[in-house]
Amino acid sequence: MAHDFIGGTGLGVRLAYDEIPPECDPLGPENKLIVATGPLTATKLATASRFQFIFKSPLTGILCDASSGDSWGADFKRAGYDVLIVQGRTEKPVYLWINNGTAELRDASHIWGKDCFSVQEVLKEEVGDKKAKVGSIGPAGERGSLHACFSNDEGRAPGRGGSGAVLGSKKLKAIVVRGTMDFPLADEEGLNRECKKITSGRWPKDEGFDPYGKHGTANWLKASWHKGGIPVKNWQIGEWKEGCLNLCGPRMSETILTRRSACYRCPLACARLVKIERGPYAFEGSGPEYETLAAMGTNTMVDNLEAVAYAGHLCNVYGIDTMSTGSTIAWAMECFEKGLLSKEDTDGIELTFGNAEELVAATIKAGKVEGNLGKLIAMGVKRAAEKVGGGSIDFACQVKGLETAMHDSRAFPSMAATYAAGPRGACHLYGQSMHYETENALPEWGLTDFDPEAKTKGMGRISTIALYHFEIYNSMVICAFLTGGYVMNPSDLAHFLNLTTGANYTADDLKTIGKRIANLHRAFNNRCGITKDDDILSKRQLTKLKEGGAKGFSPDLPAMLDEYYREIGWNREGKPSPELLAELGLELALEDLY
Repeated sequence: MAHDFIGGTGLGVRLAYDEIPPECDPLGPENKLIVATGPLTATKLATASRFQFIFKSPLTGILCDASSGDSWGADFKRAGYDVLIVQGRTEKPVYLWINNGTAELRDASHIWGKDCFSVQEVLKEEVGDKKAKVGSIGPAGERGSLHACFSNDEGRAPGRGGSGAVLGSKKLKAIVVRGTMDFPLADEEGLNRECKKITSGRWPKDEGFDPYGKHGTANWLKASWHKGGIPVKNWQIGEWKEGCLNLCGPRMSETILTRRSACYRCPLACARLVKIERGPYAFEGSGPEYETLAAMGTNTMVDNLEAVAYAGHLCNVYGIDTMSTGSTIAWAMECFEKGLLSKEDTDGIELTFGNAEELVAATIKAGKVEGNLGKLIAMGVKRAAEKVGGGSIDFACQVKGLETAMHDSRAFPSMAATYAAGPRGACHLYGQSMHYETENALPEWGLTDFDPEAKTKGMGRISTIALYHFEIYNSMVICAFLTGGYVMNPSDLAHFLNLTTGANYTADDLKTIGKRIANLHRAFNNRCGITKDDDILSKRQLTKLKEGGAKGFSPDLPAMLDEYYREIGWNREGKPSPELLAELGLELALEDLY
């Protein structure tokens, strides 16, 4: 099973197919949450510190996986485990203490109700190890916010899909890990030699990549505003140069940045640590990534960097996804503007675009799941729009209930198919197909000679190749910044897997495995009721922009999906074909679907 699905997302999806009933209530005891590392986790390979959560999402009602970095995953792996499956429900709150080969449930009644940051030192003291790594849910997860998340290492999170709500329903407050053990590698000397090459010579220094180290992912605001790819005013406006530059990475470096921060054994150090010394937004901690700055900044038209950074920090404290929270607040601002929400609905908050103070107030309401507004935001944008009505579903930007990632498909056409047909909804991590819209993007998998002027033809194919690629690195589990041709090609990924596991993978094998994982995930979602009718974008995201680099363009989604379906092997109902399932060795899904 591990050979055919590798680990991380792949192995998690395969286990979930057996372990999680597709018809189960996501917040009921039958749902399970799978924590999975990969073969390379905690090795010396740069970026190999990540872990994946796999679960049936309460936000979307389908199978979701979510990824996080920093150090928690490496300690979990070095504690002697590859996978953890959380099932059932306890009567009283508990936390799980995993320490070098032992696992113990302990009472958590004394920390139930505390925020994600408050429990860090309490639990480190309680387990008697200051080097222990703590991940927990906050008030949002305890109170059932559908986009609540697990928060690890004070500011990192497998953010999407509502893992925090699943853990809250099970009364599992935290998972504390400590690992110092070694684990077997097929060729440790060879692996370490190749890892050294990555950090000493192959890591790119060119101007197109190095800003991620200098200015973090927030550099994307400066690099991309002119393309029309950044959402502004709930995806209504195609260009806002001033706002993007007020929030971008270089501006953060000039003002509130204290230092760069890195995940376990990563030389890039793309994370930011910031400090705001005084005023209503004073805090010190993790700075916002691009997705947070766009969701809570440009999309709400708040370009006060301190306010947006503080709102992102509050999401980390309460344990909620910044992307879902910011997107739902931006939608609510438009509802307020159109008279679909009143001050009574917003608990007296003047919820207008560009209002930094009210953005923070709304975030607090969302984090506490408090009042009319907090409870509305906690539903996520799709359910909130269905409740409010008045045509608000047309400007609720989401797919299958997952709020759209912050990369506009009107500027990056292939993202339309990526969002519409992706495994977990409108997600940029399955995959960032916009980066494959260049000539010779992935020659080992046949993605060459692409016409950069194309807007429709080839976009479905690009999206499927990007999907397979992302399935592999989320299964290994490594960071996006190590793939995509920046540092390693598929043959390199296969080489590292072979050194680690003793297998004999080729680049073509990995493409097949990526396709296998994607189709098994789709088969699970088909069993949850997903069909071709769910592979759609919101009306807003198909509306032509009047300004900016993407002015006047709307993706031809039906044509892209026709190509996508042909490339990936789905029939007209949006199901993997029987022939494809047999070819990929997925007879279990063949029996279930047909």
